[in-house]
Amino acid sequence: MNTKLLVLAAASVLALAACKNTAEGAQEDAAAAAAATEQAVADAEQAAADAAANTEQAADEVAADVADATDEAAATSESALDSAAASVKDAAADTKDAVKDAAADAAGAVKDAAAKAEDAARN
Repeated sequence: MNTKLLVLAAASVLALAACKNTAEGAQEDAAAAAAATEQAVADAEQAAADAAANTEQAADEVAADVADATDEAAATSESALDSAAASVKDAAADTKDAVKDAAADAAGAVKDAAAKAEDAARN
């Protein structure tokens, strides 16, 4: 009977030791899980910060591209206006020359007609 009690006591001690080891293992697993969770949170925070920085950088690049495109469009518009103004100026000069030539032709025609009328009046 003593042997049975000793075996039973030894089994109880071993069972208690196993429970203690299991509890310690569970605590270690829980601590590892908590550490992994903390690392995942830190990684997520870093990823969010990186995404925000990348978004800000992309927004800055888009703003710079829009400013460049606006400047280019303004320069193109200014060039087109300058070209149009030069064309209008050239057209005005051509019109002035044409009117001058037409007036000279008309004056010449009137002079010729007056000379013919004078010759006709003399004869």
